[in-house]
Amino acid sequence: MPTFAVPWERRKHPMRESILTEHQLIARFLEALRELPDVTADLSHQEPSKPGGSWRHQARVELRVAGKSFVLLVDAKKSVFPRDAREAIGGRSRGSEGAGLADASVPLLVAEAISSGAKDLLRSEQIGYYDSGGSLYLPAPGAYIYIDKPAPKSLVKSVRGLFTPRRAQVLHVLLIQHQGWFGVKELAAQAMVSPATASQVMSALEKFDWMEVRGQGPSKQRHLREPAALLDAWAKQVMALGPPTLRRYYVPGTEPEVLAARFGKVFDRNDVEYAITHEAAAQHYAPFLSSISQVRVRVRAGADVDAAIRDLDARVASEGANLAVLEVASPGELLLRERVDNLWMASPIQIYLDLLRGEGRSKEMAEHFRKERIRF
Repeated sequence: MPTFAVPWERRKHPMRESILTEHQLIARFLEALRELPDVTADLSHQEPSKPGGSWRHQARVELRVAGKSFVLLVDAKKSVFPRDAREAIGGRSRGSEGAGLADASVPLLVAEAISSGAKDLLRSEQIGYYDSGGSLYLPAPGAYIYIDKPAPKSLVKSVRGLFTPRRAQVLHVLLIQHQGWFGVKELAAQAMVSPATASQVMSALEKFDWMEVRGQGPSKQRHLREPAALLDAWAKQVMALGPPTLRRYYVPGTEPEVLAARFGKVFDRNDVEYAITHEAAAQHYAPFLSSISQVRVRVRAGADVDAAIRDLDARVASEGANLAVLEVASPGELLLRERVDNLWMASPIQIYLDLLRGEGRSKEMAEHFRKERIRF
């Protein structure tokens, strides 16, 4: 069985930012095949996708690999997420039971973008794929081609867009209440976003196959079935951001263990919305360190913050700071904070994500906190 090892680096050829048509995707797929050694590929026919229960394909490709001949039945899509992959797997199964797939044919999906979860599913069922980033999987009998390239920019941008501040508020509510069922309006109200935003986020999560749906129409509800997968994806996005911008201060005569109680009173007196996060908050819920050297707090930006800082007699410090302030622009970034022992604590999800962006042992503490407090 010939196996081709292809360099990981991306080949240089034009990559337009515009959405590729089905014909362009198939043409690019043929080009990728022809660049491989000892491979010939010819488009025998191309036609609109046919409706029905069997495998639907827009193109039939005659392929020769090291003297062996195969037929590829190619289905072209704009994008493929786990939900789409499961539908394709089901179509292949139905086609195999009837006359949809011949014994010598290989089903294959081409798309501008295919998510990593969808790729895993397709490989597990021996369904080939190709995306505009150059990734290629071809499980032909007697030949095996597997090229793994970075995700195309369109997919990276799409996933990143799921974690923008307003949409992240929806994710935040779903993760904190991951055992619940939500209608669009109910979720929008709790997340402090529009129903349109809540609906868009839930639809996106359905594509990743992370949500369960029940009911129809106005009574339709959704449940986050895979909270761990969603939190993993969010953590990956957060860690790519790097350290946050902090205002660092030294409050004289106050140890970190009692500093939170002191500034909590001052911030309340000055009507400053805040939430303790990072090590100080994690230590409160799931002790991990023998001591902490700094308290980090999220605060709603405004003139009242400066007044509260003056009341604390806090001094700007580049080194030796025991108070770090992260200013946030909207109340949504303090979403789901909790009142604990007369102090406002950030939600467990926010604490975990903030720890991931910290330094020192904060990432180690994040994993301990997730295991002990979040538990998924």
